[in-house]
Amino acid sequence: MTHDKRLFYGSCFALITTALSFSIRAGILPQLGEELNLSAEQLGFINSMWFWGFPISMVIGGLVYHMVGGNRIMQFAFLAHATGIIMTIYSGSYIGLMISTLLIGLGNGCTEAACNPMIADTYQGVRMSKMMNRFHMWFPGGIVIGALISKFMSDAGFNWQAQIWVILIPALIYAYMFFGQAWPKAKVSAATSLSQNIKAMIKPLFLFMTICMALTAISEFGPQQWVGLILEKSGAHPMLILALVTGLMAVARYFGGDMVKQFNTTGVLLGSAILATIGIYLFSTQTGIMAYAAAIIYGLGIAYFWPNMIGFIAEYVPESGALGMSIIGAIGMFSTSIFQPIIGRWIDSDKAIAQSQGFTGDDLTLVAGQATLGTMVLFPTILIGLFTILYFWMLNRQKLSPTTIE
Repeated sequence: MTHDKRLFYGSCFALITTALSFSIRAGILPQLGEELNLSAEQLGFINSMWFWGFPISMVIGGLVYHMVGGNRIMQFAFLAHATGIIMTIYSGSYIGLMISTLLIGLGNGCTEAACNPMIADTYQGVRMSKMMNRFHMWFPGGIVIGALISKFMSDAGFNWQAQIWVILIPALIYAYMFFGQAWPKAKVSAATSLSQNIKAMIKPLFLFMTICMALTAISEFGPQQWVGLILEKSGAHPMLILALVTGLMAVARYFGGDMVKQFNTTGVLLGSAILATIGIYLFSTQTGIMAYAAAIIYGLGIAYFWPNMIGFIAEYVPESGALGMSIIGAIGMFSTSIFQPIIGRWIDSDKAIAQSQGFTGDDLTLVAGQATLGTMVLFPTILIGLFTILYFWMLNRQKLSPTTIE
């Protein structure tokens, strides 16, 4: 195996570790709550540590990437992952689970902080976009794998501790893959200067992309967090919807390079916003079998958001370096955290309106939920306008992606 491939495959296993920590921990949450006598609020705070640890380590990792190197960041990632996994199993307390989940979140953020710039520095042009998409396919792909593993082990009678041990397997693999490997040098010499990074990040294009990233992240993670609860009352199976969306995302990202080659990065982002808008709108109006059609359109829409936003910064704002890619990713995670309670308030408000109209029981949940999804259509709808501006902005700058794969 060549050096470049070993680094890339190691990155994929690191992202699978992130995905398993997301899906398996979600799968064992009811068992944790019951065994440790934790309230839903306490479980919610434990989960929030995953989302806070992620962007914190992304930002710090981006700041120190060119000083300590990606290999050092990934060594810390493995230490955080391994310690977090072991603490989750043996802590047996609320505070212990808070700390262990924060550690796992820190390890996950380090993975993005180290591996995104490594891929950007290793590959060029459309090939970089292709490999960035194939790297990020392992987050939805890993979620599917983790969900299936969790279901199989639960059905087979394995306890939650055994399921958590599974997360350590890809972590050990990526640690082995990275061991003794030299990280590639930065393509842009200015990327080694923090002042140059910051200078690039206060330019209009980067600031414009931060707004887009906040909206792409909530368009992806917002509906996914709530659609299961809503569609459970619509005649569609929430877990099938989740599997369909994440499975399609993984497949679509595998072919992401071909899409970028055909339509360039800005064209792909614009098309994604259109499909995401249609998908969320269908979620807000359809029930039963049509919910699966909505899931297909929505999954194809959000699949290309995250990797191509990161890839866009790497390609068109290279002077921002590893820090720029980490800041963009962190903004996406912070946006998700900030908007979740806002979406919750929308649901509460829509429930109150539906109750005043005489709806009760399952009908109340469905009507209120679909009304909230109808509001969430605003996120990708705004993105259609922003990405249209971006498309012509980049066209005028004559900075479109190369049409050949190196």
